[in-house]
Amino acid sequence: MQPIIIVLIILVVLVFIALVKTIQVIPQASAAIVERFGRYTRTLNAGLNIVVPFIDSIRNRIDLREQVVPFPPQPVITQDNLVVNIDTVIYYQVTDARAATYEVASYIQAIEQLTVTTLRNIIGGMDLERTLTSREEINAALRGVLDEATGKWGIRVNRVELKAIEPPTSIQDSMEKQMRADRDKRAAILQAEGVRQSEILRAEGEKQSSILRAEGEAKAAALKAEGEAQAIRTVFESIHAGDADQKLLAYQYLQMLPKIAEGDANKLWIVPSEIGDALKGLSGAMGNFGPLAGGATGFNPQNPGKGSEPGGAGERREQPPID
Repeated sequence: MQPIIIVLIILVVLVFIALVKTIQVIPQASAAIVERFGRYTRTLNAGLNIVVPFIDSIRNRIDLREQVVPFPPQPVITQDNLVVNIDTVIYYQVTDARAATYEVASYIQAIEQLTVTTLRNIIGGMDLERTLTSREEINAALRGVLDEATGKWGIRVNRVELKAIEPPTSIQDSMEKQMRADRDKRAAILQAEGVRQSEILRAEGEKQSSILRAEGEAKAAALKAEGEAQAIRTVFESIHAGDADQKLLAYQYLQMLPKIAEGDANKLWIVPSEIGDALKGLSGAMGNFGPLAGGATGFNPQNPGKGSEPGGAGERREQPPID
């Protein structure tokens, strides 16, 4: 009985193993390559699949989702013979599991090497400045070459990104100094522009102020002259309206003589010739002055009894200094 039980146990184990090998469950977004006696038979898709046990075997299970693979920094020489280290990231997706298994031994390694060689070809035609400022151009060129080369491998390259472009340390220091100098230059230019604009505005303000001040002074002078002219016109009209005689005019002139004599600078007086007639009339009326000799037309304030000789439009008298 015991040998029979052992045989039954062995049969049960074999049946269980056969069932396990027969039923294959493939996860979503995955694929499996089936080989029969070492030859490709078919590709298993996601779900429950049946294979022949001990005859069919699963060669490879491939993830069909988009993959992200970062590559280590690669030294690349630019057109101006400078070595830069470039980090790259590849976004790819397997579209044909059979081609990815049989067309290339290791598609990851193949993509990495192809990326390095293509990157060296692209960067070799650019100088350092263009390399640092043309990432989009480099990404597009690199993606085009990779997508074309990996198409026969059943792989589609979706994106290529340059993580970092690191020039040599000496070049970085020089670039920092240049950038610092450019910033200082721009700051100096902006400061000079600010000072220039400030000076222009200040000059414009002073110009407007001077113009307004001159206009105000001109208007004030015009108003003052107009007021004086109006005052003179009013006085003249009042005199003519009042029909003032020569006696009154002479009396007013005598009242103004002390004011005219005030000050050390008043050395010379101008006496109108018509004042003589007025003074004769005034002296005759008041009785305090004698008749002016010879019809004099002038009046000497230092010696009122002595007249001046006729002098036409006016006589010039020298006034002695008043202590």
